Amino acid sequence: MKLLKDILYKVRIEQVVGSTNTAIEKLCFDSRGVVPFTAFVATRGTQVDGHAFIGKAIAAGASAVVCEELPEEIKEGVTYVRVASSTEALGIMAANFHDQPSRKLKLVGITGTNGKTSTATLLYRLFRSLGYKCGLISTVEVRIGQRTIESTHTTPDAVRLNELMATMLAERVTHCFMEVSSHSVVQERIAGLHFTGGVFTNITHDHLDYHGTFAEYIKAKKRFFDQLPAGAFALVNADDANSAVMLQNTKALKRSYAVRNMADYHARIVENQLTGLHLNIDGNDLYARLVGEFNASNLLAVYATAVLLGEAPMNVLTALSDLEPPRGRFQVVRSTGGVIGIVDYAHTPDALKNVLETIDAVCGGHEQVITVVGCGGDRDKAKRPVMARIAAALSGQVVLTSDNPRSEDPMAILAEMRGGIAQGDQARVWVNVDRREAIRQAVGMARPGDVVLLAGKGHETYQEIKGVKHPFDDVAVLKETLELLHK
Repeated sequence: MKLLKDILYKVRIEQVVGSTNTAIEKLCFDSRGVVPFTAFVATRGTQVDGHAFIGKAIAAGASAVVCEELPEEIKEGVTYVRVASSTEALGIMAANFHDQPSRKLKLVGITGTNGKTSTATLLYRLFRSLGYKCGLISTVEVRIGQRTIESTHTTPDAVRLNELMATMLAERVTHCFMEVSSHSVVQERIAGLHFTGGVFTNITHDHLDYHGTFAEYIKAKKRFFDQLPAGAFALVNADDANSAVMLQNTKALKRSYAVRNMADYHARIVENQLTGLHLNIDGNDLYARLVGEFNASNLLAVYATAVLLGEAPMNVLTALSDLEPPRGRFQVVRSTGGVIGIVDYAHTPDALKNVLETIDAVCGGHEQVITVVGCGGDRDKAKRPVMARIAAALSGQVVLTSDNPRSEDPMAILAEMRGGIAQGDQARVWVNVDRREAIRQAVGMARPGDVVLLAGKGHETYQEIKGVKHPFDDVAVLKETLELLHK
């Protein structure tokens, strides 16, 4: 139990009606979860405004309401706190309610369009191999030590984040590696958290359905670095033209990494094959099991982060050489008949281009690349024709198929994708809305030595159609189809 005045510490308060000495046993922003002695925070979401549910929260027993606008009816015995921003207040209050768990962890946030999950997951695995008990908060999963909790968002809400970190502390976790999405920055989900460091991987075309413009998207990423404290580090990818923007106003220690440009931490690709990478990092050799220049960049980010966290460089390089790639990130599936399958989460134009260029770089040049790709529904529509155009330009054959259509008509999504393909490439592009059949079609077209790329879903084990998640695993379907058609 806490006093309301204690969990309001550092919140920008504009007005208080009632006593802040009220006892609080729960913090909640969803009225359905309110019980007696709850502080209900009325936040404004993209779909629902929590202010409309203040009455319901009080009826369920809320003893305090935090809001941006006071309701017309003030109930006796309830404390009302008007604040500048309810979402910001929620984050700060959640941190206070759980005794500031992020300040007792070494918390590193990773942001960027591509590479967040790989970098966060590799950091988690690296530090575990170095003997630490670690936490991971990613798109794929949340891990506390060896325990796995299903992940529903790239970055959970502020209450959940602090609950997870408090649990990590209780279980003696010392380091936590966390993906920080642009949505979470704008929605103040990371308000109140104390980061030891922040990592910027890159920024390319994505999420414009939410941010509106690319400038606003960059601004959202930059806000994360603007908020880093003076004792933290800000590590950016100098191969990305926008890396300097991220560092403009940060108080944190500024450091950079790069494969193609000068930087504080530099890697040179000595060899890049389907079996892995041979890198030279700051004069030392690293043989890694990951493939492609984008993974060279991810590995370098992990190395630099570990060194900035105080680890010995040679210990880091030794541990990195044993790490496996995260599931669904350039995951290679081989058939006994000689066809190579690759599953990758590439769901942005830049990511798809990187994967296809990597396949071209590591293969001998005589292979045909057959790409199966779709685009998600209820997401940025502008990237659909661009992704299809990239797939057609860099593949021998393309099968356009359904991804996660969500509430949209999958055939309408595919029509938008096909609209981006050059007239001369149309004959090499097929449309098959059934993803399982599309994979079967692509594998059926392949000959020994060819590569079948399944792009877009990666680690996901479902397909979301009309609000229902149906079981679907690209890796499992690919293995099954390869075994059936290419023994």
